[in-house]
Amino acid sequence: MNDKVLYVGYIDIIIITAVIAVIISVTAAIYEHHKTRSLIKKLDEMLDKAIDGSFTEAHFDESELSSLESKLWKYLTSSEISARKTAEEKDKIKTLIADISHQTKTPVSNILLYSELLSEGELSPEMREYAERISSQSEKLSFLIKSLVKLSRLETGIISLSPVSNNISPMLEDIISQAKLKAEEKSLYLELSCGDESAVFDMKWTTEAVWNIVDNAIKYTDKGGVKISVKEYEMFVCIEISDTGRGIPEDEQAQIFSRFYRSGEFADREGLGIGLYLARQIIVSEGGYIKVSSEKGKGTVFGVYLNRREVI
Repeated sequence: MNDKVLYVGYIDIIIITAVIAVIISVTAAIYEHHKTRSLIKKLDEMLDKAIDGSFTEAHFDESELSSLESKLWKYLTSSEISARKTAEEKDKIKTLIADISHQTKTPVSNILLYSELLSEGELSPEMREYAERISSQSEKLSFLIKSLVKLSRLETGIISLSPVSNNISPMLEDIISQAKLKAEEKSLYLELSCGDESAVFDMKWTTEAVWNIVDNAIKYTDKGGVKISVKEYEMFVCIEISDTGRGIPEDEQAQIFSRFYRSGEFADREGLGIGLYLARQIIVSEGGYIKVSSEKGKGTVFGVYLNRREVI
């Protein structure tokens, strides 16, 4: 009987111990869950304040949360200072570009004007040649300044592109109209083949990008001509500019989009090495890309790929 009582008592102790252990475990789990939820809620509040700019370090103690809060405050403070410095530098660049554009516009225009007036007078052949050189170099300087100002504004984000759905045909017809005289002066044909294709692009800047490529094609083609055509793909519309010029050596094809790059082989041609660089910057900023295919002595094909639909 006593053994039976002892056995029952032992079982009761085990059960009670197990119940206590379960209660402790459940209580601990509830506490940890509550602690985790409190931590998540606190972090959520901290992030909300960080997003709206009202976050400050509330208190400091030895807890991990307080340490995290302190680190977040330091990070946000340093980020804010960095953003402010970036904005200040951007404003300085913007002012500098505006000053350069303003301060150089009048002197260059005056040089061009006086060189033209000088050429209209009675000059010896030698003096007339000098006047023509002044005019030519002034035009080159004017083009360089305008190109650098455009490039700087684009690279620093002062100018932002606004790609929208546009019909491609009017843009290409305008480019053909601009290029016609240059092509005729070299007895080159200039062909356009396109329908009613549409793409997403900034009309003003994309026109400049494609014009730069077409202008280069005419510049480096001595016989034959330049053809512009449009091809549609599933995601892109490709404006293809093909010429019958000298072609680009394979080892230089990756370098032609670099700023100020000029091939030694074409040193006899006018150019500053900015056009293709600017063209790529514009097209890439719109979410497109440019491909080049060329074979020495057999001409070059540039493909300007524009998105058919807006990129979300």
